[in-house]
This record gives sequence, C-alpha cells and structure tokens, in this order.
Amino acid sequence: MIDLNKAGTFALGARRVTRLGYGAMQLAGPGVFGPPKDRKAALAVLREAVTSGVNHIDTSDYYGPHVTNQLIREALHPYPQDLTIVTKLGARRGEDRSWQPAFSSEELTSAVHDNLRNLGVDTLEVVNLRAMFDAHGPAEGSIEAPLSALAELQRRGLVRHIGLSNVTATQIEQGRTIAKVVCVQNQYNLAHREDDALIDRLAGEGIAYVPFFPLGGFTPLQSTALSDVAARLGATPMQVALAWLLRRAPNILLIPGTSSLQHLRENLAAANLKLPPAEVAVLDQIG
Repeated sequence: MIDLNKAGTFALGARRVTRLGYGAMQLAGPGVFGPPKDRKAALAVLREAVTSGVNHIDTSDYYGPHVTNQLIREALHPYPQDLTIVTKLGARRGEDRSWQPAFSSEELTSAVHDNLRNLGVDTLEVVNLRAMFDAHGPAEGSIEAPLSALAELQRRGLVRHIGLSNVTATQIEQGRTIAKVVCVQNQYNLAHREDDALIDRLAGEGIAYVPFFPLGGFTPLQSTALSDVAARLGATPMQVALAWLLRRAPNILLIPGTSSLQHLRENLAAANLKLPPAEVAVLDQIG
C-alpha cells in the first residue's frame, strides 16, 4: 500500500504538503495542447492522486490552454481543505502550439483571472512566475517589471504566495527584493544538476525547490545506468529517479506527471522505495 507520508512533508507557502505531489501538464492533449484523448481517464487520475494522499498539484492555465485547470475543477471541486494548487504565469500558447512570453502587466493580470475562473477559486494559493527569456532553460534578464505586477495582484488579494520558475540564481535574488519567494521550480534531475548549490542554499532558508523533468535530458549511457539500478531494486527507472530526488534534499517537492492510472500508482510508490547506499553511490555518478 502506498504511504505518501514516508516521503515526508515540507512548507509551501503557509501550508505543509507531502513531498510527492502531482503535475497536471500531461493531462492536456499532445504537445500540451487541446483536450485529452480520454477525458474520463484524466479525471480518474486526478481523483486517485488526491485519494492516495497527494495534496500538492502543479498546473497552469496555459496548459491546453485552459484544459488542465478545467479538468482539475471538474474532478476535484469543491477542493479538499488541505489541497494546494500551484499555477504558473508568464507564457501563452500560440495558435501554432508555440510557447510565447506573456510578461506584460496586462497579460499577467488576464492570466490570473483566467486561472481563478477555470479553477473556480477566489484566490490562487501559489503562483509561479515563469521566466521566458529562453523557453528551454534559465537565461539572464530582469524580472523586476513582471514580478512587481504579480506582487501588486498579491496585494489585491488575488494571489496568496509567489514562486519563480525557469530562473537563475541572480533572478531569484532580484525577485526576493520585490516579493517573498516561497518556491523555485527549475529543471533538475540525476543528469542535470546545475542547481546543486542553489538547492542547498534554499533548503537552509526554508524555500521549497520543485524540480521538473525528473527523467529529462538523459544520455543513453545515463539511462542505462539508471535502468540497471532499477532492475537490481525491482523498481522502475522513474521510481528510482524520484526516490533519489527525495533523498537529495528535504526541501525538494516532486510533481511527476502522467495521464495513466498505472503510471500514477508507480510514481507514488516511489515514496516507499529505499535506496541502499551502494546504489546511491552509483546514481550520484550519473550526473
């Protein structure tokens, strides 16, 4: 039986959440655009995640666009009292399915209201501002203007807490002079560990770090090494990757996404997976 409490908890804004959550991006159609192939299955995944103990769901109204938030509302509203829904602003989808920056005050204000309407809430619990200077990864550039606009929406009571996504250490420090930052969401996994020092610094300051793409960007050799460890442990590579992240630092909150009930159950079972020291040593070398 899956026991998410074994993964521990960490503060996310004013709440404590289980460290193994759920990312809703894959509930939209191919390319995170349009409706899901199987709407009933998408709703079932959301409901099972919450009944299994997940109380942290990551989403955005530009997934679809609008699709994942509407699914979350249909599946889960009225929301359990302990459920924390985290959304993102800063991008929009073009008609050609492209990902485009949406950083102006007007665009951010419109996005907040879209999220409020489609999620069916009066206040967004946590909103991540995603930097879009480079859609493929963090790149330097000032976030002062968009973050100031988001902070104004916070003062108006539409947003409770603010986080940052796809950002550099310099942008995080700039952001913290404008608003309290409760979480940082960047790509990080066994193979991509550029944020090692940042994670440790944030942990010391009580700020959550939310890595995405837990299996993204692996070379064939790295994938083979991970698969070999998983085979020895009788686990899936994803379970091992998630268990390693849980072990890496106490402030790491995981949001693995899937549109499959079977994969959801497998991912959540990572909370029960213990990594022997010898295997941890092998995994540490992957990066």
